[in-house]
Amino acid sequence: MKIEQRIAAWHEEMTAIRRDIHAHPELAFEEERTAAIVAERLREYGCEVTTGIAKTGVVGTIRVGNSPNSIGLRADMDCLPMQEANTFAHASKFKGRMHGCGHDGHTAMLLTAARYLSATRNFQGTVHFIFQPAEEGPGGGRVMVEEGLFQKFPCDSVFGMHNRPSLPVGKFQIRPGPMMAGAGSFDITIKGKGAHGARPESGIDPVVVASHVVTAAQTIRSRSLSPHDPAVLSITQIHAGDAYNVIPETCVLRGTIRAFRTEVMDQMMQQLERVATQVAAAYGATAACSIRKGYPPLVNDATEANYIADVAASLVGEENVNRNGALVMGSEDFSYMLQAVPGAFILTGQGGGPDGGGSCEVHNPGYDFNDEVLPLGATLFARLVEAKLGAPAAA
Repeated sequence: MKIEQRIAAWHEEMTAIRRDIHAHPELAFEEERTAAIVAERLREYGCEVTTGIAKTGVVGTIRVGNSPNSIGLRADMDCLPMQEANTFAHASKFKGRMHGCGHDGHTAMLLTAARYLSATRNFQGTVHFIFQPAEEGPGGGRVMVEEGLFQKFPCDSVFGMHNRPSLPVGKFQIRPGPMMAGAGSFDITIKGKGAHGARPESGIDPVVVASHVVTAAQTIRSRSLSPHDPAVLSITQIHAGDAYNVIPETCVLRGTIRAFRTEVMDQMMQQLERVATQVAAAYGATAACSIRKGYPPLVNDATEANYIADVAASLVGEENVNRNGALVMGSEDFSYMLQAVPGAFILTGQGGGPDGGGSCEVHNPGYDFNDEVLPLGATLFARLVEAKLGAPAAA
């Protein structure tokens, strides 16, 4: 791997920043401490700093020369609302909060890229370092875009990166076009007629109705969609009743929808409501549906995906860059930025083998970011800017 030597020399400091953020995780739109660290470091490095975008978002800017060309680099900062199981020294200090997705590592890598580029200034144009809040659910990327991120900080292209525990260290994965699924969520409240558990004939059992809705809903994927459109519909919660001998009045189903095209998302939502209401009606019950769109599908610009893949290949070799990686059913709110500006999102390997650090999947209580990857990620960000914006003009 061709790691920039100056960045490699900062590995220990980079690791300390990452672990400090890991130990002090903050939930969506509450990243006050993390944002303060980011802003302080960016000012220390000589960047222009803007705070308060999407409440806790931070943007650092470096301008070199008079070129109008510009690029944006994004990292997310928030943690997950889950309990950490790790017991190492930098484990979360707060109950029910954990950096279980590696945003601490993403932040440390982008900060280090800013430090390097501010020191070397081996480009011509403007780079914006975008530190985004609230990726885990509330959609901080959407809020930043809605608050005029790219009007205030114009970017010709924008790039993001995410760690991937299933990929070994030194490997990258990307694909042009749709790469990560859009997401939707739903609540279906089935109302029947409560009764004594010993006399079901006197009521309408919403639990039985809900069971038929669950079964029928699975035909949406298998019988209503083209097999060429990858999609998932999962009912993940069933809530009903409080007693062993009471047939409840209502039963609530909740779950998620995933697809790689907005049209498919819309179709699944319409079909789910139709199935739920008509199946319920067949049993004399009613179904009230609340079906909501979440993050849109993440779609990489083909040119920009190839560009960042080229830069990655220059660091680790073409054989270690998968340019046609598998579709990812997880969702990412970087998709909102890619709807506004051409760009690409790349996955970087952090797996350390079956028993090595970094192998635990994200959103797992035993997860930790693999610090071995930090210099490579920072180097990729830095080289991307230098390649995109070129060397400064001769005096």
